[in-house]
Amino acid sequence: QVQLVESGGGSVDVGGSLTLSCVHSGSIDSRYSMAWFRQAQGKEREGVASIASDGSTGYADSVQGRFTISKDNDKNILYLQMSSLQSEDTAMYYCAADIVPGVSAWALLFVTDYTYWGQGTQVTVSS
Repeated sequence: QVQLVESGGGSVDVGGSLTLSCVHSGSIDSRYSMAWFRQAQGKEREGVASIASDGSTGYADSVQGRFTISKDNDKNILYLQMSSLQSEDTAMYYCAADIVPGVSAWALLFVTDYTYWGQGTQVTVSS
């Protein structure tokens, strides 16, 4: 059974940094694409960063240059390094995974029907 478990969220001041982790079961292998999504209160969920099965990455314009997605295949962990955090980054962050052949990393940000989702980790950025 595939499980995704996020951690690393918390409260941070504007300009601060956080690294989120998503531990996934070994069933998620190199065929899978993975992504981070976020949902702020009262807003729709949006794709933040993605990593395709070929290792290519994609980022939302709002986080480009500030966030970095990466994965450690040996440890089965997906990361999201976040820096220069702004109040607009406050949201629940989720990781997602699925086999999505032929879809670019950029397009993965707009896929909404990932099969596997984590429970989320809250990030709060305050001034």
